[in-house]
Amino acid sequence: MKKLLFGLGALLALGPAVFAGETYRYSSKDTHAVVPECPQWYADNEFNLSLSGVYAMTANSWREDTYLGVDHAWGGSIDAKYFFHRYFGIGAQGTLLSVNSREIFDNGFTRTWGPEDKHAVGMALGTFTVRFPLNCSRVAPYVWAGGGGIFGGGRSHDFFLDPTQPLGIVRREFDNSKTKSMAQVGGGFEVRISPHCGWITDFSWNIVSGSQNNFGMGRTGINFAF
Repeated sequence: MKKLLFGLGALLALGPAVFAGETYRYSSKDTHAVVPECPQWYADNEFNLSLSGVYAMTANSWREDTYLGVDHAWGGSIDAKYFFHRYFGIGAQGTLLSVNSREIFDNGFTRTWGPEDKHAVGMALGTFTVRFPLNCSRVAPYVWAGGGGIFGGGRSHDFFLDPTQPLGIVRREFDNSKTKSMAQVGGGFEVRISPHCGWITDFSWNIVSGSQNNFGMGRTGINFAF
């Protein structure tokens, strides 16, 4: 009888310790739950290739602009960049604009215009880009600066005699293809559809050597990341 009572007493004494051990093991599993990391949409070392549609608008009216000679123009752009350390990129940009300009005849009293002259204006630049990928987001704002050359635009003028005109002389303004140096600054943002494909939208201001030559340029298009 004494042995039975002693055995029951031992079980009662050990019972709480057994249950306490099981409860502790269950709690330890909860405290070690792993929280998933945010997906990385932008890599530390990445090559980007962008294809964009372009809309350009001159700072001056087409009558005063001395390079594009229009109020606005449409075109396309290709942009290749290599990003290192995720935030900084060096690259090259090429753009073609389709320009429709006209000859201008000025007799000192009135101006008349000739037929449209359709031609292409091209740009080639080296660029340096800084981008700011937002944490746990598909969006990355960016800014850049670049420099290079622009070709295919330019205006010139001459004079010719015409006895039918009031002063007998007419000033003619016409397209005259010239290559000039230029600088570019801009900013925009990218939205990644996947880690290897995104959509970009940006705006740049283009400073062409000489007076009354500057123009703005908006772009939107697709970007491929490798």
